[in-house]
Amino acid sequence: MPTHLQPASAATSTLPPGGLAVPAAPGRRVVPLTEDLLDAILPIEQVAFSHPWSRGNFADALRSGYSAQVLMQGEDVLGYFIAMQILDEVHLLNITVSPLHQKQGLGRELLDILAHRSRYTAKAQWLWLEVRESNIRARRIYERYGFTQVGARKKYYPVHHGERETAILMSMHLWP
Repeated sequence: MPTHLQPASAATSTLPPGGLAVPAAPGRRVVPLTEDLLDAILPIEQVAFSHPWSRGNFADALRSGYSAQVLMQGEDVLGYFIAMQILDEVHLLNITVSPLHQKQGLGRELLDILAHRSRYTAKAQWLWLEVRESNIRARRIYERYGFTQVGARKKYYPVHHGERETAILMSMHLWP
């Protein structure tokens, strides 16, 4: 069973076991994704992706104990991520910035929160993810963040009418 990445507010100054506070932008907070927040998440997911996760996908992730965190400002959902831990690795399954709030650095802020939790709470050594080969914008964000392409999964993502797209497998070592 995956180890939980413990939820903590990004707006707090409480130091985690590693001694470094979670990077926080003023007025924003990180809350655990719960069934109650799914109604706010699902419309964002539907608009952001051609093949969005379903309510069932999110519910399964929550039941499995995966880290599911939401970045909020007031009552507005800015973005969220779902990640699972296996041993000393954290695998990012879904990261989404609301289309209403894109191009404001929120993707990087979500990655900061994920990397911090993975290092200091989960004690992970590696972050892993897959990204669509055609999603150049996301790939550039991940590369600038420090992820490196380590492989490809042919015919991984559905496209349309039975066609499938290659996933680029990327990883990042969390400790120097």
